[in-house]
Amino acid sequence: MIYRFVGIDESGKKIRDKIEASSFEEAKSKLRAKKIIYETLSQESKTIFENFSFSTKYKIPSKELSLLSRELSMYIRSGISIVAALKIIQTHYSQNKKMKLFLATLSTHLDEGKDFYTALETQSIVLLPQFYKESIKVSQNGGILDEVLLELSRFLKEQERIHKEIKGAFAYPSFMIVVSLLMISFMLAFVVPQITGIFESMNQELPTPTKFVIALGDFFNNHFTTILFALVAFSAIFMLLRAKNERFAYFIDAVILKLPLFGEIAQKSELARFAYIGSLLVRSGVPFVQTINLSANILNNLVLKKLFMQASKMVVEGKELSSALNASSIKIDYAFIQSIAVGEETSQLQNVLTNVSELYFEENRDKISTLLTLLEPSLMLFVGGTIGFIVAAMLLPIFSMSIG
Repeated sequence: MIYRFVGIDESGKKIRDKIEASSFEEAKSKLRAKKIIYETLSQESKTIFENFSFSTKYKIPSKELSLLSRELSMYIRSGISIVAALKIIQTHYSQNKKMKLFLATLSTHLDEGKDFYTALETQSIVLLPQFYKESIKVSQNGGILDEVLLELSRFLKEQERIHKEIKGAFAYPSFMIVVSLLMISFMLAFVVPQITGIFESMNQELPTPTKFVIALGDFFNNHFTTILFALVAFSAIFMLLRAKNERFAYFIDAVILKLPLFGEIAQKSELARFAYIGSLLVRSGVPFVQTINLSANILNNLVLKKLFMQASKMVVEGKELSSALNASSIKIDYAFIQSIAVGEETSQLQNVLTNVSELYFEENRDKISTLLTLLEPSLMLFVGGTIGFIVAAMLLPIFSMSIG
């Protein structure tokens, strides 16, 4: 729970801030430990949205978590304690109240004698990835916290960069699709009905393409609201089922993997993420079975997640990961399985996973570039062809009259 307080610190300065505590008594105890004399102390009231079952934790962006990890790594390498480093970093977040409270809570937990992992696990302000916390847990025991924090920072930064690249790459095609649909809708809903009146007064047989366009225009014009509502309803239901119904989400993910080109890009993107985080966790000293489970949990595709979860159970039984993946009914890129097998045979799995992730990231970058190169002219042809067909269909009766 979060408590608001107004008080005076040990320097005599009046402060207004928040503190995390499980009870009112614990909040008072934490303020006394910080040598703060409070004037008012009350539990923060929930907003109307927090009364629903949505998570109230702040989902920290990858870029922000990457920067925080890099700063912590830098300070720890400089010989500064984690508590002191957190207090320094806290001054950088004066405008971000959630992050400021998160860092203050970590400092409080560390002051109470908890280790860094326990502080991260105990706090309820920020939602952190499980693999991130597990990496911290193992690395602090192995004395390589600064190295692992730096690796986590690189991984998160790379994921953010890839996400931005993909988002930016598909921005223009998405814009073209929206514009083309709007143009076609405008022609069918407003232009075609205007010309239809002229044809009705001719009292002659219209060509089949003209009849088709007129019928399509009438349908679109009469049912525009229904079509719009149906599209919105379909999108909302689809997203709801995708989020809440695991069987439906699994089916959609399976379909995505079977799509030409798109399926290969999606699979290699997921395998690259698995390999990268797997190499990081192996380097951190996380047990291999736990590494597989944690790496699988960051995957978005439920089919591939299930594949690795099943493989981890077979690894517990004594099988190698490559054999478990090869024996599965879910088929993935055979080169990935071969790479894992080589890594297991040579005891160089960490290096192999790192190389595989880099290779797949690079391959996907090239494939997405090729896809966009083909997609842009295809969209132009689709827009031009559709509008050209509508215009030609409207001009056909006029040409027929001229010839007649």
